[in-house]
Amino acid sequence: MPRRHLLAACGLLGAAIVAPRLARAATDPLAVEVWKDPSCGCCKDWVAHMQDNGFSVTVHESGNNAVRTRLGLPQKLGSCHTALVGGYLLEGHVPAGDVRKLLAQKPKALGLAVPGMPVGSPGMDGAVYGGRRDPYDVLLVARDGGTRVFSSYR
Repeated sequence: MPRRHLLAACGLLGAAIVAPRLARAATDPLAVEVWKDPSCGCCKDWVAHMQDNGFSVTVHESGNNAVRTRLGLPQKLGSCHTALVGGYLLEGHVPAGDVRKLLAQKPKALGLAVPGMPVGSPGMDGAVYGGRRDPYDVLLVARDGGTRVFSSYR
C-alpha cells in the first residue's frame, strides 16, 4: 500500500475512534475521557481532582499526542494530558470549576487549555511543590486555534 494511502487510512481510523467518543461526551456532560502517559503522576492527580468534583473519568494510558493532533489543538497549547467532556476538549491542568463554567456557558469553541504544567494548578499542587502557586491562565480555544483568557489564577 502506498504511504499516502496508509496515512489516509490511519487518519480515517483515528476519526472513527474519536468521533463516537465526542458524541458520547456530548450526551453525558460529567463524563470525562482522558488520554495520558501511564507514568505521569500529575495527570493522575488531575483525574482525582476531577473525580473529587463530581466528574466520572475514563482514563486511556496511551499518551495524548495523537488525540491532541486529531482534535485540532495547536501544539503550542499542549500539556501532559488531553480530555473530552461535554463535546469540548480540555488540555492540561484545567480546574474543575472552569470545566463546569464552560459546560454552563456552552461557548462555540474547541475547549479549554492550560498550556504547560503550571505549579499550583490542579494536579500540580501536591505537597512536593511546598505550597508554591505560580500564576496561570485558562485559555478558551476557538475552533481556528485562536485563544482568549477564560480565567486567571494569580
